[in-house]
Formats: sequence, structure tokens, C-alpha cells
Amino acid sequence: MVRNVTWRTWLMHAVLIFGTVILAFPIYTALVASTHTVRAVITEMPLWFGSQAWENYITVLSGGASEVGIPPVGIMMFNSVVMALGITVGKLSVSLLAAYAVVFFRFPLRRVFFWMIFITLMLPVEVRIMPTFEVVSDLGMLNSYSGLILPLIASATATFLFRQFYLTIPDELFEAARIDGAGPLRFFWDHILPLSRTNMAAMFVILFIYGWNQYLWPLLVTSDESMYTVVMGLQRSTAMPDAIPHWNLIMSTALLGLLPPVLVVVFMQRLFVKGLVETEK
Repeated sequence: MVRNVTWRTWLMHAVLIFGTVILAFPIYTALVASTHTVRAVITEMPLWFGSQAWENYITVLSGGASEVGIPPVGIMMFNSVVMALGITVGKLSVSLLAAYAVVFFRFPLRRVFFWMIFITLMLPVEVRIMPTFEVVSDLGMLNSYSGLILPLIASATATFLFRQFYLTIPDELFEAARIDGAGPLRFFWDHILPLSRTNMAAMFVILFIYGWNQYLWPLLVTSDESMYTVVMGLQRSTAMPDAIPHWNLIMSTALLGLLPPVLVVVFMQRLFVKGLVETEK
């Protein structure tokens, strides 16, 4: 069958292409700037690639950029990966267990406890950040991975989403598992987790990017340069009161810091979309 291409189809594709170009242009300019010298970027702002790409990326990866305000990128990316994965795994673990307890366990005031968890969505991080910082400081977790990760592993959003999914699981499945001799943990491990696979994948992408982009909390709990994350390093590299920022090295660092979340989205795209539009039951 031959499909007729109308002017509306051409217009729709033109709008999509235009939007893609607009969104990709800042990334293109950052990529171009990372291939030039700092003088060329400041004076000319070229729109085509230069010949300094290898030198710039070697500089930021080898740690030489610390002389111009940029900590070693390898250390910052490692810290960001540890923090993002820790927050993601922690949020998923806590949310899965909390939603499972609220839906399948019968205990007094369980609905009240769920709404207490849900109400925390109305409290932004800035509201509770000072008491949280005081607790972390008193426990001696400043400048540590535990201080970066543990205060951020609770997630009312993920708990709510998993609860809504668990409510669609028929009670007959739980009763059949109990007749077969499966306890609560066995039922959770053998039945609930496999059914939650696509939802977990979708939440993994969202939570990983959330953890990777954290700035305010790492800024408070870390003062040691060896614990900086990529986002913190980029901010500090642009705040140089006595010198001109080396924008070519900053753009190189930004592009390297962009790779991990992009790779997560690319490799988990199918599961991410599947987890948002359908359920496996």
C-alpha cells in the first residue's frame, strides 16, 4: 500500500527537525569550543572544529586542569557515578520495600503511614537541608560517600509509583503463593520483583539522572577537592575571580560529564519506555 505524504506530514517533520536543531546547537557549540584554545574561544567563538581537541581532553583527564580551577575529571566522574548509583539503588530498594509493606501487609494505620510518606513530596530539599546537614555533621559523614548518598535515598515519588503498580496485582496471586508455602520475602523475591522489572528500569533512569545532577547537597557536605562531583567542578571552574575561565577546558569537562547519563538513557531506552506505558502482569 502506498502512503500519501501530505503537507501536514512535511510540516510536522520540519517542526521536529527544527526543534532538534535548536536543542542540539548548544551541545554542538560546546563540542566545538572544546577543540580550540582559550584565546580562540574568548575572542572569536568559532563555529567549526579546531585542532586542540586531543590536548584539551588529555589535560582535563590527566589532572593538569586543576591549575586553572578544574579538579581532575576522572576523580569527579568517579564520585558522581558512585553518588548517582548509590542514590538510585538506595531509592529503589527503600521504595520497593515500603510500597510492598503498604500494599500487602495488614497493620494498623498503614494508610496513615503511606500518606505521611506521600506528604513529604510537598517539602522541597531546601526546607529540610539544614537539619539534614546537622545530622550528617554530627555523625561524622562529611566528605564521605555515605554523607553524599544516605540522606537522599528516601523517595516518596518512587514509593507512590510502585504502590500504584502493586495495587493492580491480583490478590489471588498472593493467596496462591501463600498456599504453596511462600513467605512474604519469598513472594517478594520470586513474584513482585520480576513483575516490577520494567517499572524499576524506568525509575532507574530517572533516579540516576536525579543523582547525577545533584549540586546543592554535595556543595554542603563536601569541602575536600577529592570528593567533588562533576557538577560541583563545573561550577567552581567558572567562578574564578582573579582569572579568565578556560572555557575550552570547561566545555571538555562538561561533555565528559554528559556521557554517563546519556549512555544510561541510550542503553535503557526500550525498558524505560516500556516501564512507562505498560505493565507486565
